[in-house]
Amino acid sequence: MIAEEKMRAVVARGYGGPEVLELVTVALPEPGPGQVRIRVEAATVNPVDLVTRSGALVEAGLMAAREHTGIGWDAAGVVDRLGAGVTAFAPGQRVIGLRDLLDVPLGAYAEYLVLDATAVAPAPAGASAAAAATLPLNGLTALQSLDLLDLAAGDTVLVTGAGGAVGGFAVELAARRGLRVVAQTGAADAEFARSVGAEWIVGRDASDLAADVRRLVPGGTDGALDTAGLGIRALAAVRSKGAYATVVGGSAPLPLRGIRVHQHWISADAHALTELAAMDLTLRVADVLPLERAAEAHDRLAAGGIRGRLVLAPAKGA
Repeated sequence: MIAEEKMRAVVARGYGGPEVLELVTVALPEPGPGQVRIRVEAATVNPVDLVTRSGALVEAGLMAAREHTGIGWDAAGVVDRLGAGVTAFAPGQRVIGLRDLLDVPLGAYAEYLVLDATAVAPAPAGASAAAAATLPLNGLTALQSLDLLDLAAGDTVLVTGAGGAVGGFAVELAARRGLRVVAQTGAADAEFARSVGAEWIVGRDASDLAADVRRLVPGGTDGALDTAGLGIRALAAVRSKGAYATVVGGSAPLPLRGIRVHQHWISADAHALTELAAMDLTLRVADVLPLERAAEAHDRLAAGGIRGRLVLAPAKGA
């Protein structure tokens, strides 16, 4: 009898604080038709991982309760095995990928990850695995949200939380589209926001965000991408009949003054991810930790003050 192949993964046993994260040994998953198995070199730790682990998504009705829940959305690594019908990738190829299903037994915090080929793209050339892993979830969220705003070159856009991972990508992508960006961020991140394309900076702790923005852009911006979940405070900075998008669940305000309001939910998109990987965007890694220190990574992210993303390294190469 051939012994079943195994791998290590981190799952949440029940729901709660970082203490529910558990390093387990499970069967090595096999790719089905149209799927790719990736030997994971790096998996990003994102705020949604903390929310998943806490059980908040179960309480919100966005996923079913499980005894063990997979954690981790995006990863970088090497193609290990292909399912039937997959011709776009080859074993040994360096790739990035996004898991966009909430309710799964295994996530990206694992030595191997099986994804649909439609959720996988070639890794950014020259980037380390840790840096590449920070792109899929945060980069696609920014890109797809900007698409919802549907602004034209020369238009103005407010990006809240511009010092964060999604906000940083949003500023950079907006500037590359020819948009004029007002970045709302703390003083420590103002220089970074300018370096990736922000034309104006407004303080994170401003008592009246809309007034500050309107002093810079009379009449208000054409759009706002609200990565900080400020809701009506960000909407008030947008001109009448402009556009607003939020990436924070439950924070979308009413569409006052004819403003188009969008609540963005991420979806895997290999074509868009391939485009992002070729853009040479600014990829920020705060620290790289081994897989078994996932709980520590969650503690550090929850404490705040992180610049860039914390990344877990299940295998060598990150």
